Amino acid sequence: MSSPVQPLAASLIQSVDWLAIAPPTIAAVVGLVVLVADLFVAEGRKALLGGLSVAGLAASLLMLLPLLDGDRSTFCLTGDAGVCSYTADQFTLVVQFLVLGGALVAALLSVTALKDADRGLPEGEFWFLLLSSAAGAALLPASRDLATLIVALEVASLPAFALVGLRHGDRRSSEAALKFFLSSVTATAVSLMGISFLYASTGTLYLVRIADRVQHVDGQLTTLAHAGVVLTLVGFAFKTAAVPFHFWVPDTYVGAPLPIAAYLSVVGKAVGFSGLILVAVVALPSYADVWGPALAVLAALTMTIGNAGALRQQSTRAYSAVRLLAWSSVGQAGYLLVPIAAAAYSDDAERSVGSTLAYALMYAAVNLGAFAVAALVGRTRSLNRVCDYRGLYATNPLTALLLAFFLLCLAGLPPGVIGLFAKVTVFSAAVDAGLGWLAVVMAVNVVVALFYYLQWTALLFRAPEGEAVQHRLPAPLTAAITVTGVLAVVLSGAPQLVLRFADTGLF
Repeated sequence: MSSPVQPLAASLIQSVDWLAIAPPTIAAVVGLVVLVADLFVAEGRKALLGGLSVAGLAASLLMLLPLLDGDRSTFCLTGDAGVCSYTADQFTLVVQFLVLGGALVAALLSVTALKDADRGLPEGEFWFLLLSSAAGAALLPASRDLATLIVALEVASLPAFALVGLRHGDRRSSEAALKFFLSSVTATAVSLMGISFLYASTGTLYLVRIADRVQHVDGQLTTLAHAGVVLTLVGFAFKTAAVPFHFWVPDTYVGAPLPIAAYLSVVGKAVGFSGLILVAVVALPSYADVWGPALAVLAALTMTIGNAGALRQQSTRAYSAVRLLAWSSVGQAGYLLVPIAAAAYSDDAERSVGSTLAYALMYAAVNLGAFAVAALVGRTRSLNRVCDYRGLYATNPLTALLLAFFLLCLAGLPPGVIGLFAKVTVFSAAVDAGLGWLAVVMAVNVVVALFYYLQWTALLFRAPEGEAVQHRLPAPLTAAITVTGVLAVVLSGAPQLVLRFADTGLF
């Protein structure tokens, strides 16, 4: 006679879909392996840790291929297979590709940076922190409950603080890490308070259930629910570096090791924007009348102040290329916010989200390429000023042409076709949603940004001042520049590879 306890016990045991969770899991496991191996690897063979880390990120990226055949979910509620904590759908896979690809390029840049004896970066800790952050960033877009979402957010963020301040004895690095830490902790505290209010008023942490229950909150809990919505959205707006939560970006990018600045510019943004999309579009569509106008205003302010900050860098001859890219990334964040705001006014919110992803993929490829060239110039010009790029074409013609191409993509000018098409897609999302005023603000900002992008581009082809410096290309740095260059050129030749996300369902 079978025991009545057995069916109950069996029903409580969930099978884990290991294939679905493979991308972030591989990155996390390789990070732990690197940390342990660092204890036993001789000092002269620490470069092996970098090779292992690059291989681990490449393996994580390849594990996305078996997931293309359909949506997969795991860690679901017993008795309700439609309510899960982890879902690998098209949205998840696109963001994971962006995150893991960005981390892989940053790792290639880091291999070269760590070989330079004067950097003072401990290799074992560096690779462990980078892989841990990448694992958290890859977990976040798959999160479908607020608890998993906030844990993934912190797993992505906490190692990033340490990476920014990892250069021992560097005052700028320590200051950058402190500013980044304080802003991120503030964002997390605000988000946690908002999430606790949402849980108290709806009784659930699952995004799909919050979307249903938040519309029917008991009258006594209405104010609590409203406060939870606002605080949660404000917390995630911090993570996107939207104005007025952008103040940490320029100093953090300049003070961090350059590969980490590149990582934050792409992966950090992907984390913030994917979290904001999940909270706003998936969990809180009934509050679109609240977050839609707020995000539209944030988008306008962010792109305007970001471009104004970049223009201000022109006031001094010795302005930093990395600081210019930092202000540029703030402006680009404003463009990324436009389709998310448009989702509140559109009948097809998924298409608006697709426009954000299409733009993010374009931005990731060309911005990482620009940082890769900056890493090359920074090997011989420690200050890495924009004026140090004068005459780059005379010494490294192919590298100069690629940087010019990256900058034209960011500006949205031919032959940077993918940049032009991505901007048109975002512009169309605003117009289709009836946000004509936001489309006008975006158009003005695109024109303003042309000034500093074209000025930098023209500098590459001028005659060099003094003796020209030949920049040597180490193999990892060559690989990073080649990968980003090929990707940008291919996407410009076949923009439909990215832009199709703007026309397909993502959730």
